Amino acid sequence: MQHADQKIISKKKPNFTIQPKLYEYLHFFNRSTRIPVSYDDLLRASGSISVHDRNDEDTLWVRCYYPEFERKDIDENLKKVYHILHSDGKSKHSEFLNIDAIDYCTFGNSKPFRIKVRNILNDNFTHFYIKKADASRIYGLEFEHILSPHRINFLVFGDTLIEEHIAGIPGDVFISQELPHCDKLAKNQIAKQFVKFNERCMIRLLGDMRSYNYVVIPTHDFDHVDYKIRAIDFDQQNYEGRLNVYRPQFFKENKAMVDLVTSRLDQASIDQYKMEERSQVAKRLITSQKRFRKLVRCMAKDQISKPEKVEQLKNELIDFTKDIKFRDAATMGDILRTALAFVKRNYLEIEK
Repeated sequence: MQHADQKIISKKKPNFTIQPKLYEYLHFFNRSTRIPVSYDDLLRASGSISVHDRNDEDTLWVRCYYPEFERKDIDENLKKVYHILHSDGKSKHSEFLNIDAIDYCTFGNSKPFRIKVRNILNDNFTHFYIKKADASRIYGLEFEHILSPHRINFLVFGDTLIEEHIAGIPGDVFISQELPHCDKLAKNQIAKQFVKFNERCMIRLLGDMRSYNYVVIPTHDFDHVDYKIRAIDFDQQNYEGRLNVYRPQFFKENKAMVDLVTSRLDQASIDQYKMEERSQVAKRLITSQKRFRKLVRCMAKDQISKPEKVEQLKNELIDFTKDIKFRDAATMGDILRTALAFVKRNYLEIEK
């Protein structure tokens, strides 16, 4: 597995407007609903303070404060959003919920608000995020739902996106604090999961999976700990023109993971895990054909990148796959459809 240190992400990605066809898709699959609070509503904070972690390091999040006459309405509306996202939308148990914090992230493209909701009866809490809706992020979330082993919950209304929290240890934190203490068996398993994660991101063209854009999820299973790696940021779905942007191994932030793969796995094992992941994606594609076709048709008619990036990516994919069908791709949606058709075709040939 190769690694490259050069900068491979271009300038900041712009937001792309959600087109009517995509809204139709979201409505058809119950992703669109009326939400009582918008992203812009939360921008009316009257002040904020920095949020620090347990080691007193700045997290790049700030805690927002609102005028007292506005905060009550905001809290009630955020409780309603919580019920819409996680329940039947009814707020009969809202008296047991408290909005503990509204935090705003000063880092990254999406500038999200993170909402902490706590049950006052038992102190259990969860988070959800409110972001400015962006077409490429929504495509990324939907393809994650269809093509990955993970289901994901989100809602869209107007230009506001509500996104559930994905629990896990942030990749950069895991690499610096947890990985050095893992035993041999755990490191072997993490190496395997990184190979599969790397392959899945490339197949579905999800970019910018630097270590802080995914989480590592440990699960205790009998006498060992099982590990999974899961994306948490879907901003870079089919935007960049360089193929390496869609391969986590080429980000310097993932060097420790790449080194782990090269030291723990031989090439035969790496090839096996890649093939396993391609087969799994192909199977998910076959069992979700109706939903996938509706989504990719929207994407094929949408402009979520620049023409020069489309041209660059399809040429790099022709070089990589030797499949000349990419020449006919006019949009990023066409490219993704062709890429997944290539994976599906290879899987079906193996199954014969």
